[in-house]
Amino acid sequence: MKNISTSIPKIDGPEKIRGSSLYVDDIKIDNVLFAKTLRSSIAKGRIDSIVVPPLPRGVHFITAKDIPGKNRVKIIFDDMPVFAEHEVRYIGEPIGLLIGADKMEILNVMKQIKITYIETTPRFDFDESAIHYHYQKGCVKEAFDQAKKTITKTYETGYQEQAYIEPQGMIGMFEDNKVVLIGSIQCPYYAKNAVIETLACESESVRIIQSSVGGAFGGKEEFPSLLACQLAVAVQKIKQPIKLIYEREEDMEVTTKRHPSKTTLSASVDGDNRITAIRCHVGIDGGAYVGLSGVVLSRAMIASSGAYTIDNLEVDGDVYITNTVPTGAFRGFGAPQMKFAVEMFIHHVAKELNVDPFSFRMRHLAKQGDRTSTNGTFRDPIIMPAMIDLALKRSDYHEKAKKFASEDSFRGIGMSWFFHGCGFTGSGESKHINALVTLKKNRLNHVFVYVAAVDMGQGAKTVLTKIVAGVLDLPIESVTFDNPDTDFVPDSGPTVASRTTMIVGGLLARAAKKLKESWEEGCDQTVHERYVQPPEIEWDEETFQGDAYPAYSWGVNVVEVRVCKKTYHVDVEHAWSVYDVGKAIDERLVLGQADGGFIQGLAYGTIEVMECEKGKIRQKNMTDYIIPTTSDIPNMETHLIDNPYPLGPYGAKGVGELTLIGAAPAVALAIEMAIKREVTKIPVTPERIMEMIGYEDD
Repeated sequence: MKNISTSIPKIDGPEKIRGSSLYVDDIKIDNVLFAKTLRSSIAKGRIDSIVVPPLPRGVHFITAKDIPGKNRVKIIFDDMPVFAEHEVRYIGEPIGLLIGADKMEILNVMKQIKITYIETTPRFDFDESAIHYHYQKGCVKEAFDQAKKTITKTYETGYQEQAYIEPQGMIGMFEDNKVVLIGSIQCPYYAKNAVIETLACESESVRIIQSSVGGAFGGKEEFPSLLACQLAVAVQKIKQPIKLIYEREEDMEVTTKRHPSKTTLSASVDGDNRITAIRCHVGIDGGAYVGLSGVVLSRAMIASSGAYTIDNLEVDGDVYITNTVPTGAFRGFGAPQMKFAVEMFIHHVAKELNVDPFSFRMRHLAKQGDRTSTNGTFRDPIIMPAMIDLALKRSDYHEKAKKFASEDSFRGIGMSWFFHGCGFTGSGESKHINALVTLKKNRLNHVFVYVAAVDMGQGAKTVLTKIVAGVLDLPIESVTFDNPDTDFVPDSGPTVASRTTMIVGGLLARAAKKLKESWEEGCDQTVHERYVQPPEIEWDEETFQGDAYPAYSWGVNVVEVRVCKKTYHVDVEHAWSVYDVGKAIDERLVLGQADGGFIQGLAYGTIEVMECEKGKIRQKNMTDYIIPTTSDIPNMETHLIDNPYPLGPYGAKGVGELTLIGAAPAVALAIEMAIKREVTKIPVTPERIMEMIGYEDD
């Protein structure tokens, strides 16, 4: 394998093309029972009584009373119950599972169950903080005291639904005196550890197997742990196979989504029109339970200075609890909300100062050796000037910006600059994950990869297999990577945080190097490799000080739009992207991630509207919730620039999340130029454009 970037056929491509890949609902098991979830119909209140009719033979009703261990789902903040027992906090909260062999019979029995509530007043506003974080860099008060001008703006973002192809689903069985769960999941060991606490059992009593996964985007990070715990309780009690598969509307109503956010930024500006300090407050809607929201908040706060160096920062953040569906992991994990706010803010500050926004942004752009927002150091080369220059030339940005700004054509062009931290925050990889990978070679010199990393469509099987085969100088056919099964694979960590290629792939590369150095023909050999934190990476979790990430990927997006003067429909005509992801392990896969992520981010900024009305999701199906189709995709040009990271396999850094982050601010800035109105909220729908133009004209 001379060049690791050279693309090869996707390893799991043939089985998916043939339709032989087994997703969880494709798995056929004899005598399987079906489960349906009984859910709360109110947003907040106490459960006064549950009256269950006489159950037909073979029908079971599983509730919190059947849980042998903790009635809490182990996530990060363990506040979500497996089943609501005494109170409910959101519409759709699970109260129990109704299980039987006949689906129609289950639904009929469910209609007869009567729940009486004592309702209390629900909370939907940002006024109850469950988590508050704060950190500071430099001397913020002094900078604001000496400021020539202070500028403050507030930015808002909404929900975003993952809209994965395959809804949430899991099958449970009781085999060899252990609970076995097969599911559409991102994080096998998250689910396993959650089940162990719920069942109050030993690790050996729980087995998690990943089926083929029809997309995830973060939506199958922590949420499947809830399903796993519910199904595990049922399986252990009934001792029969059970299948729990969500319908699409159920999935959209009750599963986690991207956090809505509200971010206020204040800048102090000196007499030389330079930003000397920024104060930032970001609030995110955690829904009814905290779950992963504290980590999402921390990553958003760390991104508060965007791709720029600001010497003085004061950053506060809150997770607000509301009586709505819990929010959780979504591609980008807090960065899309914050990067939208920061990119718009820097542009708006320049406009208020009456200076050229491009030159203003260039003055503040981060450079190698600069201090990060948390007083870490950008140690590796930052090649953003070259990336920006390429984007400018390919898009003809300056000429178009000058033309569109001066005419009433309702056309606009916008540019965003951004980075994304790769891997877990700070010391997360070493203190909390401590990833382990294993390679095994048999007597036929065939190598097997044992990791918990999940291929959910992004190409992990192909990438990780290529890394191992490349280091060992083996043909790709001599390396096998099967779906993870916790009875066989070590805990190499979850498939999240843009860590799979850089962290897990890096461990596999080192393990492969060890195997190569000790290679013995025709012998069984096993090699392990555990993650060790680079010694220069220091992080204080309490104060948010130090190196938040071991490495950063960088990106530039340019978007050109035309807005219809009659309907205010936004037509995205062209898009140009330039990315530094270190070294692409497989160029076609990286480009696929890049273009897919960009489109997802573009839709986040323009068309993906999801609203919660009195605790109930209004857009609960794929008719009401609009996602992009081929007709919404612009002409796209994407460039990858090599900038190898020394500690990544072949120089690779993170890819998956970076490519979503910049699209929303780029398209918002383009729309802002087209309609000549300041944009502070996404998605920028035709209705919102009409309101902005109409209100100002009135």
